[in-house]
Amino acid sequence: MKDTVEDRAVELGEYIVQNQTTVRAAAQVFGISKSTVHMDVAKRLERINPSLYQSVREVLDVNKAQRHIRGGLATREKYKHGAKDA
Repeated sequence: MKDTVEDRAVELGEYIVQNQTTVRAAAQVFGISKSTVHMDVAKRLERINPSLYQSVREVLDVNKAQRHIRGGLATREKYKHGAKDA
């Protein structure tokens, strides 16, 4: 992890873009909260590196559009496994 908040924001932004990952996954990898990741990439990064911010925003917009699908699949798996146990 980088020393300053600005460095951390850039590092998080680069990680999210390179790995096409979610805020939650990035938070887990870096060992920080989702709120911190979101604040870094949604607020600080816009001021520090606008082009990287735009790339991160595109990834996060795709994640947001797919969120309901991932949630539905997780629920489906939960009940599918629950039916085997019963």
